[in-house]
Amino acid sequence: MYKKKKIIALIPARIGSKGLKNKNIKNFINKPLFLWPAKAALKSKYIDKVVVSSDSKQIVNLSKTNKIEAPFLRPKNLSNDNAKSINVIIHTIKFYENRKEFFDYLILLEPTSPLTDNKDIDNAIKKMINNRRADTLVSIYPAINNHPNYLFKKNRNNFLKNNILTSKFTRRQDLDKVYYLDGSLYIGKIKYLKKYKTFTGKKTLGFVMDKIKSFEIDDKIDLSIVQLLYKKYYEK
Repeated sequence: MYKKKKIIALIPARIGSKGLKNKNIKNFINKPLFLWPAKAALKSKYIDKVVVSSDSKQIVNLSKTNKIEAPFLRPKNLSNDNAKSINVIIHTIKFYENRKEFFDYLILLEPTSPLTDNKDIDNAIKKMINNRRADTLVSIYPAINNHPNYLFKKNRNNFLKNNILTSKFTRRQDLDKVYYLDGSLYIGKIKYLKKYKTFTGKKTLGFVMDKIKSFEIDDKIDLSIVQLLYKKYYEK
């Protein structure tokens, strides 16, 4: 709890994955990937409940073994490739509300960002709750190498066409700073999420992550890169 606001952390960890088979239970530095954000949430000073939402009995059992709540098996319609994260979130909120457990904020922590730690989580929570006008907060990182000015489309003949209105290149240091959602964490007021079903709106705060923490694991190459980064910068 922070400033009398109850906070629930949700780690979505279904068993299926296209880019990397069984991604969420892949071994990452001696423990399954999904346990990294879950363990970080347990270390948070402000989170009141940590829950894993999964369609896998294996993941549910691993969660419980590590003293993390996993009180249900996620329905099949919320576990396929077309399932939206917001519907998984609403399902979890309603599950606890049906048990007369109510929260003010939900923080979504993705298994694909295992380097997010409890300090990141607590700093993001404080930034969110200290801004009374904010409805949501999302983690971001500057789009330096992938700035929109440098993006192209291919036409039917495979010729490149600039993806922006101007065809003139600008020096990188002269470009307006833009950001991409790095996928590490999202925070929202429960009432807002239930009503608008999104983490991005007119009153969304940006929480800038360190570069090393902004890598998402979606395939084998990503997994290898992030493991190498961890061993280089975190292992003693």
